[in-house]
Amino acid sequence: MDKNSQDPSAEDRQESSEGIPAPEGPANLIDTDYVIGQDNITASPMGFNLDLHGKVFIFSSIVVLFFVIITLALQDQVAPLFNATFGFLTSNMAWFFLLSANIFVLLAIVLIFTPLAKVRIGGRDATPDFSYAGWFAMLFAAGMGIGLMYFGVSEPMDHFQAAMGGVATENGARTDWAPLGGAEGDEAGAVALGMAATIFHWGLHPWGIYAIVALALAIFSFNKGLPLTMRSIFYPILGERVWGWPGHVIDILAVFATLFGLATSLGLGAEQATSGLNDLFGIPDTNTTMVLLIVAITIVAMGSIFLGVEKGVQRLSQLNMGLAFLLLAFVIIVGPTLMIATGFFQNLLGYLVNLPALSNPFGREDANFSQGWTAFYWAWWISWSPFVGMFIARVSRGRTVREFLIAVLLIPSTVSVLWMTSFGSAGIEQLLAGTFEGEADALFVMLAGLPLTEITSFIAIVLVIVFFITSSDSGSLVIDSITAGGKVDAPKPQRLFWAIIEGAIAIALLLGGGLAALQAAVISTGLPFTLVLLVGCYAIVKGLMSEPRG
Repeated sequence: MDKNSQDPSAEDRQESSEGIPAPEGPANLIDTDYVIGQDNITASPMGFNLDLHGKVFIFSSIVVLFFVIITLALQDQVAPLFNATFGFLTSNMAWFFLLSANIFVLLAIVLIFTPLAKVRIGGRDATPDFSYAGWFAMLFAAGMGIGLMYFGVSEPMDHFQAAMGGVATENGARTDWAPLGGAEGDEAGAVALGMAATIFHWGLHPWGIYAIVALALAIFSFNKGLPLTMRSIFYPILGERVWGWPGHVIDILAVFATLFGLATSLGLGAEQATSGLNDLFGIPDTNTTMVLLIVAITIVAMGSIFLGVEKGVQRLSQLNMGLAFLLLAFVIIVGPTLMIATGFFQNLLGYLVNLPALSNPFGREDANFSQGWTAFYWAWWISWSPFVGMFIARVSRGRTVREFLIAVLLIPSTVSVLWMTSFGSAGIEQLLAGTFEGEADALFVMLAGLPLTEITSFIAIVLVIVFFITSSDSGSLVIDSITAGGKVDAPKPQRLFWAIIEGAIAIALLLGGGLAALQAAVISTGLPFTLVLLVGCYAIVKGLMSEPRG
C-alpha cells in the first residue's frame, strides 16, 4: 500500500462533491489514481439523470430482476426449493455462521484494549459531527427496527415454552426447539433461559458484526480517502485491483446481501402490519392485503426519497423514536413493572452466564435452536451489515476507535435488552396467567391484554409501517451508493429504482414461500458475504495499524 502521511490543508479538508470530507490533521491517505465515479455511466434518458457504476449496477439489477420474475411466475415450484435451501444451509453451515459471528465480536472487544483504539475516525484532529446525545440517539435508531417489533413478544415466549417443554427425542435425535438443555418443568429456569437466548440474538453478536463493518468503512473512507463502499475495505489486500473485477464482485455481493436482508425485514413487517390491521379493523389477513400494503408503503418511501434525507428519513426517524419510547414506557408502566425492573438485571446476568454455551459453534445437541434460530439470525445480521454499517460510519466521524466500539457494542445492545425484557415479560406473564389468547401476531395479542388496546395497537401498526418506510428509504440510499461507485449524492431516480426493487423482492419472497423463503434468501446471500467480512477483519486491523494515534 502506498500511503501519504500528511496534514491536509484547509482547502483539502472541504467536503468533496461526493459528500466525503477529507481527513483533518495527520492521517495516512492512500495514494491512488482512482477518482470516485470515474468508471460510472452518466446519461439522461427521458429527462432522468443517471450516474451509476456500469458493471456493478447492470449485473446486480439484471440478476435481481430475473429472480423476482422467476419467483413470481413459478410460485408453486420455488417454494419447496426455498425450504430445501434453508434446511440444507442451516443443517450444514450453522457452525460457520456461529464461529464467524464469534470472531467479529471478539475482534471488536480486543480492539478496545489495544493501542489501535486511540486512532480517531476522520484524522487525528477531527471533531465529532454530533453530540453524545445525538450520536447515541442515532445508534438507537439504527438498532430499532421491524425485527424488535416482530420478535419482541413472540421470541421470548417461544423460547420460554420450548425450555419448559424440555428435551424430546425421536430415533436418537432431538426434536424439540429448546435452547441448550431446556428447563423442563422449571418455570423460573425456563424464563431465565428463554430471555438469555433472546438477548443472545439481539445483544453483542449483531452489534459486533455491525461495529466491525462500520469501523472498516469509516476508516477507509474518512481516514484514507477512498469511496464509501465495501470494496474500499479490501485495498490493503488487493491494492489497485480493488477497482477492477475483484472489487466489483465484493460490491455486487454487498448489494445482494443488503437487498435480501432488507426484503426479509420488509416481508416480516408486512406480515405483522397486516395481522394488526386485521385485529383492529377487520381487514382480511391475506397475501393480497400484504402485497397492497407493500406497494402502498413503497410509494410512500419513494415520496420520502424525493424529500431528501433531512426532510424525509430524519423526520420519520424522529417520529418513530418518539412512538417507540412511548410504547415502551406504556408497557413498562401498565405491564408487569416489577417483573420488568428486576428482570432487566437478571436477564443480563443470565445472558452472560449462558453466553459461552449459546455461542458454541461445535457439538451442539440443540440443533433446532442453533440452526433454525441462531444461524438464521447471524446470516440476517450479516446481510444487514453493509446497510447498518454505512449508516453508523456516516454519523461517527470524529470519534476514537475506543469510544466508537464501546458505544456501538453497548448502547444498542442495552436498548434491545430493555425492549425484549419489557415486551417479553408482559407476554410471558399473560401466558402464565392464562390470559394470553388468540392466534394472531403475539405483539397485538399481548397489547390486547393491557389497557387502551385500540390506541396502543394503532401506535404499533404505525411504528411497523414507518420502520418499513425508513428502512426502504435508507436501504435504497446505501444500495445506490454502492452501485454508483461510492458516490453519496447520486441522482434520486436511481434510489427510486432500488426502493421499487426492495418492495418487489419482498412481494416475490412472500408469495413464493412466505417466511421460509425470506429465511432462505437471507441465509443464501449471507453465506458468501460472511466470507467477505472475515477477510475484511484482516484488512481493518492492517488499516488501523497504519494510522497515527493520539
